[in-house]
Amino acid sequence: MKNRTATSNESIVALDRAHVFHSWSAQGSLKPLVITGGSGSRAWDDEGRTYLDFSSQLINLNIGHQHPAVIAAIAEQAATLATVAPSTANLARGQAAERIVARAPEGFNRIFFTNGGADANENAIRMARLHTGRDTVLSTYRSYHGNTGAAIVATGDWRRMPNQYARGHVHFWGPYLYRSEFWATSPEQESERALRHLERTIQGEGAQTIAAVLLETVPGTAGILPPPPGYLAGVRELCDRYGIVLILDEVMAGFGRTGRWLALDGYDVVPDLITFAKGVNSGYVPVGGVIISDPIAADFDEQVFPGGLTYSGHPLAMGSIIGALDAMEREGIVDNAARIGADVLGPGLCALADKHPIIGEVRGEGVFWALELVSDRETREPVSAAVMGQVKSELVSRNLLTITQDNRIHVVPPCVVTDSEVAEALAIYDEVLELF
Repeated sequence: MKNRTATSNESIVALDRAHVFHSWSAQGSLKPLVITGGSGSRAWDDEGRTYLDFSSQLINLNIGHQHPAVIAAIAEQAATLATVAPSTANLARGQAAERIVARAPEGFNRIFFTNGGADANENAIRMARLHTGRDTVLSTYRSYHGNTGAAIVATGDWRRMPNQYARGHVHFWGPYLYRSEFWATSPEQESERALRHLERTIQGEGAQTIAAVLLETVPGTAGILPPPPGYLAGVRELCDRYGIVLILDEVMAGFGRTGRWLALDGYDVVPDLITFAKGVNSGYVPVGGVIISDPIAADFDEQVFPGGLTYSGHPLAMGSIIGALDAMEREGIVDNAARIGADVLGPGLCALADKHPIIGEVRGEGVFWALELVSDRETREPVSAAVMGQVKSELVSRNLLTITQDNRIHVVPPCVVTDSEVAEALAIYDEVLELF
């Protein structure tokens, strides 16, 4: 498949470097990879080089590249009505909301649509503050919630530090048994001690000041960290005890990534607000939103909600949601992600860990996995940035698109990935890790 105008990888990169300013990057040394097309779990450049995409781009391409049902839904909506103001009633918007609500817990019936995950978290924070009359938001150090005002300050990693412009944010340590902050030796102990730490943080900050606890159901960018048994249920109990809104961020983990429609379906927890974005339509059109519990939605029956976006519920995004969710249901794509994780990908990664001492831990579920790389299994010393750079370079040289973060390889193929594609990727990981 070629672009309509004859090009080359070199000309595409030259055009990019002349005019495009890239995120999270020093611009001078960039050499971006060229991608011009894709299908399913594969992508290719303009000169015929094909990659197996185990990055899902930014861990959002759940339905795979160029799924025909989603493309057709976008085209159909574009032919019907390409844009409309958010104040109007529109059939596609209502149908998209209806489909999302159908996958939410009981007692969630309203959707506020946004442009993406960051502003979904912004608006969830706004709702929590208005609902409680309080200001402070608690979130973990190991988290990423987006790059807008409050969302980036809610983020726990280094990216918040140059961006501390929003008020009322406090961080705490979440569970991470492999590198426990609590000297825990079992998942149960990690959960108990992490909950005690959270409660002491609530008490120290003053429960009467805290509007919300904001958590990724399964932290993604921070390391793909499934919570230990009882942790999320324990957070729910603490929020109930102290009158705090619980917001679960499902931007990365939602809509098939964990092998469930929502990641929270695998844990004994119902939050007050759920944020979502790229997974809901695999990022084909920018979109996000807040799934609102009935009690919080009721606050705004008479009170004006002081928030809005020009493109809230944009028709093309709504069409893409309808097309994606219907296809995922019809084709059993979420079930495929669960099966792949349990029967193929998870066991395959564990077999790699048995073979390669550089792998300190394997963790994940569905098509949402991490390999944590260490220089010494006993001390758990992370490998260096130089080693990770080499690992990524070797993987890409073998035509495997990957995401590396800190000392981890994130193994995150589309939910439509096949057994044979997993076997192909595992062979490449095996070959590359043999070098270290």
